[in-house]
Amino acid sequence: MTVYNNMTVRSQIWQVFGQEDINFLLTNRIPRRLATQFVGWLSQVEQPLIRDVSIGLWRLFSDLDLGEAKKTHFRSMHDCFTRELREGARPVDRATDVLVSPCDAIVGACGEIAGTRLYQAKGFPYTLDDLLCDRDLVETYRNGRYVTLRLTAAMYHRFHAPYDCRVDRVTYVSGDTWNVNPIALKRIERLFCKNERAVICTALPNGDSVALVLIAAVLVASIRLHFLDVLLNLKHRGPNLIACDASFHKGDELGWFQHGSTAIVFAPDGYALCGGVREGSRIRMGQPLLRMP
Repeated sequence: MTVYNNMTVRSQIWQVFGQEDINFLLTNRIPRRLATQFVGWLSQVEQPLIRDVSIGLWRLFSDLDLGEAKKTHFRSMHDCFTRELREGARPVDRATDVLVSPCDAIVGACGEIAGTRLYQAKGFPYTLDDLLCDRDLVETYRNGRYVTLRLTAAMYHRFHAPYDCRVDRVTYVSGDTWNVNPIALKRIERLFCKNERAVICTALPNGDSVALVLIAAVLVASIRLHFLDVLLNLKHRGPNLIACDASFHKGDELGWFQHGSTAIVFAPDGYALCGGVREGSRIRMGQPLLRMP
C-alpha cells in the first residue's frame, strides 16, 4: 500500500512538474547560485531529522534505488548522493579496444564532431572552442567523436576512468548553474558553455588523448576529484589550470558529483560509437562506449 501511494503521489507530482514551462521556471528562473550553495550546505547536515526528511523528499521526486549501495545507513543526504556501490555491481568491459562509460547515464547528443561544431540538443549547436577554452584541445578533437552522458538525480554519481590513462592537468572553468535537463537544453543556447565545468585531459597508452568534461548544474555545483586537494565549486577562485600527475586503470574511480549532472567524453577522429550507444539509451559505468580505431 505504501509503495502504491508513493507511486501515485510521484505520478501526480510529475503531471505538474513535468510540464515544460513549469519545470523550466522552477529550475532556472530562481537565484541559481544561491539555491545551489544552500542545497550544498543542507545536504551535508547530519542532524537525523533533516537527513531523513531530505532523503525522503528526494525519493518522492525520483526513482531512487539504494539496493546496490555499499551501505544502508547514511550520515546525510550528501553521504547518500555520493554513495559507493557494492563490489561487482558495475562490471568493467576489459576489451583492449574499448573505452567504457565513466558513469551511469542517459545518452544525450552523440556522434561525429563537424569540424569543431557539435550539439547539446537538436537544433542547438555549440563549438569546441566555447566549451574547452583551449586551442590545442580543440585541434585534438576536431572532427572527432563525442558522447554526452546525463546523470539523473537518482543515479550513481561517481565517475571512473574510461581506459588505462594518465592525467596531468585539469582545467577549471567558472560559470553559471543552469539546469542541464532536456527541457533547458532545448531552450538555452550554448548551455554547456555557460555552466561551471572541469576538463580532465587523459593520455592513453597508445598516445591518444581522451577528455572528460564534467559540467555542473543547478544544485550540483560541486565536483570532487580524488587526485586534487581542492574542491571545485562556486567558491573556487583559481587556479584555473591545475597541474597533477595521476595514473589510473580502466574503471578506477576518479571522483564524484555532489548530485546528478552531465559528463561529455571526447575522443579523436577514428574512434566510433559502440553498438547500442545512441541518444536516449541508458548506459552503466563500465559498459562499452567508444571503440578505438
